[in-house]
Amino acid sequence: NSSYTGDSSFRSRRIYNILYMSMTYEEAVEYLYTRTPQFQSIGAAAYKPGLDTINDLLESLGNPHMDYPVIHVAGTNGKGSTSHTIAAVLQQAGYKVGLYTSPHLVDFRERMRVDGQMIHPDEVARFVRNYSLSATADRLDPSFFELTTAMAFEWFRREKVDVAVIEVGLGGRLDSTNVVDSQLSVITNISFDHMAQLGDTLEAIAAEKAGIMRPGVPVIIGEPKEKIRAFLIEQARKKGARACTTERMGGMVTFESDESAACLKVNGTPFGDIEFELHGDCQHQNALTVLTALDELKRLGWVIPDDAVREGFSNVCSLTGLMGRWMKLSDTPLTICDTGHNIGGWELLAPQINRLPRPLTMVLGFVADKDLTHILPLLPSDAGYIFTNADIPRALPAVELAAKASEAGIKGIAVPGVGDAYQEALASGSASVFIGGSTFVVADLLKFLRK
Repeated sequence: NSSYTGDSSFRSRRIYNILYMSMTYEEAVEYLYTRTPQFQSIGAAAYKPGLDTINDLLESLGNPHMDYPVIHVAGTNGKGSTSHTIAAVLQQAGYKVGLYTSPHLVDFRERMRVDGQMIHPDEVARFVRNYSLSATADRLDPSFFELTTAMAFEWFRREKVDVAVIEVGLGGRLDSTNVVDSQLSVITNISFDHMAQLGDTLEAIAAEKAGIMRPGVPVIIGEPKEKIRAFLIEQARKKGARACTTERMGGMVTFESDESAACLKVNGTPFGDIEFELHGDCQHQNALTVLTALDELKRLGWVIPDDAVREGFSNVCSLTGLMGRWMKLSDTPLTICDTGHNIGGWELLAPQINRLPRPLTMVLGFVADKDLTHILPLLPSDAGYIFTNADIPRALPAVELAAKASEAGIKGIAVPGVGDAYQEALASGSASVFIGGSTFVVADLLKFLRK
């Protein structure tokens, strides 16, 4: 933009403005992908810790994030499921709810929704066009995540939401979302992931997540490990936040599930017996976290009828568009995909995968910077393996993954491209197929199935 400033370039600037006034959605998304560093594609090089840029962006927009209450959700695993479920319940309670999550799986617009509806393509084009023509664009160099965060916050204001549920992108303390003045903070759990950015101990990672805590604001702590839970409680004390753990809820609630069930039964909650549409093993703790959060919101004066809780839990996917969490794609063969991608996720996925019917074929791909040392030993020894890679620059090539797995005693074939690997798995004649290892593998699979 800077080349079009000053009186001498008035004509060029006018032509430039006319061109951008007609920006299409496709051009806007291309601008976001090509003009801004994207963690999804290039990893750590796109990570811009610190809040100066996002604060400048939001100030140029009139600080839209200050115009509505916010529920802020951090954690290593489960924060997406937790955010979507809280949003679904509040929708059913009659609130107009903004929901901001990341990454997207199929469509960029999945990242921001109001009452489950994705942002309209024209709104994306409008925001990017206005930003690209602004003095702010001349002055700042935001990352993809910073710019999309500003877009979501501004759109929520335009939509006049009653509340926004905001999922942290990475970490907490230095994440672009950590400019909100939340009414409730939620930390789901702590596990090893993104250690280069967050630290190489659970305490260091927990301290980063604890950065979303606010003085006088209750924080729900969903971490089940006693030592790390105690660490987070102490962090809350130091920051003047009121810690609410899930232990009391866990003492009340029982769970019923089996692999053929379409839901997870959550019995004995303060809102009655619930059927949870999400039913992976990891959803037990997520359910306790959400229930504790809802209980606290009621204490804060939010009106949340029991039937809204039950309906939100039982219809979370249709209400919010959530995908990729122990998601059943077919019955014959039984085909499951899941976005779990770190050691904490795989510790929960492994026993559930072990309960799948045999013979089992595993289709796996990972990003290149993922430490597989502790994940590979969790994989079932009696499964067949097809190693693949997502269509992103960060993906670990299928052949390299197959070699790493072979060193760990896991034999399989390399089939680059998730669609081809999936078709190879279907041709294997297995009773069940699992596809995962990376969010981007699941994203490529869902895109392939939509063709």
